Amino acid sequence: MKKTIVLALAAGLASLSACNSSPRENAADTIESNTEAVADNLEDAADNASTKAGENALENKADAVRATGQNQADDMRTNDPDTNLANGI
Repeated sequence: MKKTIVLALAAGLASLSACNSSPRENAADTIESNTEAVADNLEDAADNASTKAGENALENKADAVRATGQNQADDMRTNDPDTNLANGI
């Protein structure tokens, strides 16, 4: 249920932010929203973990997902997708 609500909010925010943004900015916002939702779900799972090690592993994974999403969104905003040397294209 939480996943559905988070994804619905992310989709709603993405559609609202699409009003005055470029397609690249919209794509970057979508990347951020999606990775934030995944990271939030991982943190919820960490809260329900049965061991401290499991909780720490899930929290670390959530942090990694957030960082990856932020890096991908920043890359989308700053690099021309046709000549995106950061991705080797």
